[in-house]
Amino acid sequence: MSDQNSSFPFESIGQEEGLEIAAIFGGGTPENNTNPFEAMMAQQAEPIAPPTQPQTVESAPSQEAPAPQTAPAQTAAAVTTLVPETTKALQPSSTLPANTEDNPISAAFAKQEEAAAQTAAKSLFEKVPVFSYGSAKEDITDPAQTFEELRIAKSDDFPELSEGKRVSWSVEYGKVTKAITDPKGTTIRSVKEEIEQSKVFLDGLKKAKDKNPDCLVKPRVTAQSKGIASYKGVFPTLEEAQASEKPICLIPSDDGRVYELRKTELGEFLAPKEKVIDFQQIRAGFTPALPLIPLELLQQIISFFRCYMGGTQEFEALAHILWDKEEKEFTVHVPRQSVSKARIDADLSQDMPSEERYLHYADIHSHNSMEAKFSSVDDQDERATRLYIVLGRLDRFFPDISVRMSCGGTYQELDPGAVIEGLGTVFPREWRAQVTTCSPEFEPEPGIARVFPVRSRKAAPTEEFETKLPGMSEGHRYRLLSRFQMDCEYYLGAGNRCAKFLWAGTEQAHISAMLALWDSFPEKRRPEWISREDILRYKARMLGELAA
Repeated sequence: MSDQNSSFPFESIGQEEGLEIAAIFGGGTPENNTNPFEAMMAQQAEPIAPPTQPQTVESAPSQEAPAPQTAPAQTAAAVTTLVPETTKALQPSSTLPANTEDNPISAAFAKQEEAAAQTAAKSLFEKVPVFSYGSAKEDITDPAQTFEELRIAKSDDFPELSEGKRVSWSVEYGKVTKAITDPKGTTIRSVKEEIEQSKVFLDGLKKAKDKNPDCLVKPRVTAQSKGIASYKGVFPTLEEAQASEKPICLIPSDDGRVYELRKTELGEFLAPKEKVIDFQQIRAGFTPALPLIPLELLQQIISFFRCYMGGTQEFEALAHILWDKEEKEFTVHVPRQSVSKARIDADLSQDMPSEERYLHYADIHSHNSMEAKFSSVDDQDERATRLYIVLGRLDRFFPDISVRMSCGGTYQELDPGAVIEGLGTVFPREWRAQVTTCSPEFEPEPGIARVFPVRSRKAAPTEEFETKLPGMSEGHRYRLLSRFQMDCEYYLGAGNRCAKFLWAGTEQAHISAMLALWDSFPEKRRPEWISREDILRYKARMLGELAA
């Protein structure tokens, strides 16, 4: 009912009563749908008939004539009996309200508003409830299901709802919020109907501006923990999983897949698990613990390979890149080998460096003028866990290069810039002012010509670098921060604390640039492989007492 007529003092008229004026005023249903006021006025206007005079019958002289004085008494009696009947007809019925002129209109308004409210209520009550979780909303087409059944249906889209004991439910309907205490035994429809029949809901609906609210069914994760659930277990063998008391077991297999074993009263079910949410997300890759291979060293190796491409004949060649643990630097060892255009047979049984001093970091071999692609022969030979590099198109000014790692015989392609110094370096900022691109959206990477620049011999302006950080892509900033970390390691190791090997040119500028890079990432996307505390530790080691 609207606010305008909410204070109407009379009860609303039910649908079964109808909106007949005669029914409101009483007296039954008048025939021919006549107005009762017209009937009363007609009775009032009708003149009262005079009393009937007794007729005198002539008779024989011997018969006595009636006494004439009795006529006035009869007339008075007749008048006395007629007047009360006419007066009673003119008096208002005792069943009518006191204010007969206003009530028909008020009652009509009341009935109209009541009918509108009933129509709106019927439309509202027929609306299906709505599943609401975060920004997701969906009509619940089967309100006869329980809250637990709804949770199971939605757990594929929302894995955090997969454990019922960690999920609570509530229903928000208009101004009413009801917590669900028994999600397994309570249907959504029953809660919706219970709220609709409550006085609190109906009173709130009368006062609310929104007369058509949604019935929102909301889950909420009330508990969260890390690791694997207590009823699950990870086992190295199927036998151990079967012997355990865990109803759900995860077992790795020799085919490289993870299998899930479920134990029920029906038996044991075993199937490959496509998505193991219990395990951490891992991506293949290589994180070097040593500095980048110097560009000067790579140039020497390229020159060595090219000397076997003279005239009409071409040969492959092999070199080992070693890390000298004493000198803290990379060096090259060339083993004895017999070579042809497409094959290398190296003798590794003699003249090999000491393993106590040298780390065999990478194998690098040439494909002369052929493409820099790893062959099937390479796959059979390069099984040790280390880096492998192949150079091709050595007949061109810039040769091709491919890099991969072997992790126990499993190969993963790598970006050459992740392990080798690139060709880029710092250039004068005035050069950028001379170039105008045809695409206004294009913004070149500021300050460097390649994502993996070589170490700068000249100090870089830190303030200018920080102003250009917002224009750098997030991926570029990740790679640049990784490169800065490698510079710190080289500076503290093989670089002999020489600032010329730092990108920024000075220790303080380099640390400031690293902190600015780290702070530029959103909190949830900051790198996990280096923290702000790690950078401050570099600062303490590189600046000594100045770090405090």
